[in-house]
Amino acid sequence: MVVENTAQYATGKRKRAIARVWLSPGTGNITVNGIQADDYFERATSRMIVRQSFAILEKDDKFDVKATVRGGGHSAQADAMRHGIARALIASDPELRGVLKKAGHLTRDSRQKERKKYGQPGARKRFQYSKR
Repeated sequence: MVVENTAQYATGKRKRAIARVWLSPGTGNITVNGIQADDYFERATSRMIVRQSFAILEKDDKFDVKATVRGGGHSAQADAMRHGIARALIASDPELRGVLKKAGHLTRDSRQKERKKYGQPGARKRFQYSKR
């Protein structure tokens, strides 16, 4: 069952970045925090990551995306948007789940930054050992 005329909402996450995504039928326009995605994401890889779900399904020009993204860096924000777009696409058409799941777009990357430990300069780095 395909729901064409209504906007779909989904949330995507990656590291500290959270993307709220609204997907509606349109011409392929992607807006992030009120700015065009090509202007918001400076790196070509980030722009490619945001559009990956559409590229796999070959639906580049069928949906408009309006997203608000908070937290994290630009790379994590792009991954969070991809996660949110994939979830919104499934909300609009559940039959797409298999393709997106196989591509790994539905899996929430749960890796977080490891905290710095006391008595050390970083999370894993130790101070240099001096024998004498």
